[in-house]
Amino acid sequence: MDGGSFSGSTAVLDGLIRTVGDIPRHHARLRPDVPALAFEGRVSTYARWNDRCSQVANALLRDGAGPGARVVFLAKNSDWYYETYVGATKANAVVVAINWRLAGPEIVYIVNDAEAEVLMVGPEFLPLLETILPEMPRVRRIIVMGEGRGDWIGYEDWLRGASATDPMLPTGSDDVAIQLYTSGTTGHPKGVMLTNGNVLEAMKAAERGTYGVWAPGAERLIMCMPNFHVAGSNWGMFGLTVGATIHVLPEVDPARILALIEREKITRALFVPAVVLLLVQHPAAKTTDVSSLRTILYGASPIPLDLLRVAMKVFSAEFVQGYGLTETCGATICLPPADHDPAGNPRMRSCGRPLPDVEVRIVDPLGKEMPAGEVGEIVIRSGLNMIGYWRRPEDTKKTLVDGWLHTGDAGYMDADGYVYIHDRVKDMIVSGAENIYPAEVESALFGHPAIADVAVIGVPDEKWGEAVKAVVVLKPESDADPADIIAFARQRIAAYKAPKTVDFVEALPRNASGKLLKRELRKPYWEGRDRQVN
Repeated sequence: MDGGSFSGSTAVLDGLIRTVGDIPRHHARLRPDVPALAFEGRVSTYARWNDRCSQVANALLRDGAGPGARVVFLAKNSDWYYETYVGATKANAVVVAINWRLAGPEIVYIVNDAEAEVLMVGPEFLPLLETILPEMPRVRRIIVMGEGRGDWIGYEDWLRGASATDPMLPTGSDDVAIQLYTSGTTGHPKGVMLTNGNVLEAMKAAERGTYGVWAPGAERLIMCMPNFHVAGSNWGMFGLTVGATIHVLPEVDPARILALIEREKITRALFVPAVVLLLVQHPAAKTTDVSSLRTILYGASPIPLDLLRVAMKVFSAEFVQGYGLTETCGATICLPPADHDPAGNPRMRSCGRPLPDVEVRIVDPLGKEMPAGEVGEIVIRSGLNMIGYWRRPEDTKKTLVDGWLHTGDAGYMDADGYVYIHDRVKDMIVSGAENIYPAEVESALFGHPAIADVAVIGVPDEKWGEAVKAVVVLKPESDADPADIIAFARQRIAAYKAPKTVDFVEALPRNASGKLLKRELRKPYWEGRDRQVN
């Protein structure tokens, strides 16, 4: 899997790094003057990053946010995210990165569910915060990731006066380091608790060379995927774990991504398929020098084979696919460069084989293992598996069964151990690497005065992989157009979850017991395709 032996940093594999907080400690000793983080003109060496992480830890402790406290981060990507994340772990606190695309009520739910008292927020989200703050009574400290406003202190002012002396609080492998929220089928998101041990287990893949053989101090990674996704958050941590320089962009911007690759001679990148499409279609892709790129890791949603082949022509880099979940702290299965062929091959439709120390089985509804080639649910056992959902023991028991994590994805494994995603056990839609649950969208739409019945499904979309479609039954003598229904949804849920298109039907297909037959609804849109994910 790893494409050869690795002569770079193996501090995690060697046991020199035992917690997330050890990452800056280790590299501050080994390579203090190497740039660790670069963001819009700010550059931090590993020594400075380590000191800043210690300042964050001491500032949190000063505010009473010590071991076990949840610290919410509601801001776009920056170098400050990695100071906050790793600084929190030095205080044995837990960072909770929230999707800043969410609507106000969704943010309120997560902040309250996490029982967070400290909230770090980007300046562009302050108007929203002002409207929802009364609904979050536990929040007692607001830190603006920029200039302060009124009683809300700015980040640099908050750090000022906090000691850069490492608090060195005892932290164990089983202590939670980060809590990321994943949407639930009932509409309520669940907090996925990932421990120091989980995060470091994920880091081993970078040290083993799964994503290319990285030379410490010589690698330059681009971090543009959202920090509230495990893939985006981990990507920066991969580079920091092996002593690379991370060039951070606040969000996905194809023109800026291409320009940064050329200007900074970026060597490694992580993109979801929707971003790969944006990049290869951008006019600058034809004239930008991207020859420095050695590895592109892609994943988080299936990629059309034709797009992958085009991307391999545009970028001369090696491509690696990763499959995983928030609940598995990122990738557990990888398709290495050796299995990527510009002409295409059957294995490029798979997501690869399990990483070392990861066990994958395909099981039927009773938990019996399926033979090669037969479809069942993908279940995973490894040190990457979450310890559970925050405050949700029943949901945890359903997902973690006898040490095996049930993914909710259906697929099969071939005789050589390659895993192919076939369909979803649940109805989750993956659009542009965002997980969208139809039940949540349906709930929002049912309040429309003209809607009698509604079903939400994912349909093929060349740009996003899948797009959200609402299939609507109108009430007698009622009228509504698609634009009205879409606008109604956008007032109640995040814009990316709202339907992109609306179809009207006389009735929805249901079985004798009244259960909605979504497979029948999806069938005409997926006709002629060999799998029910794009």
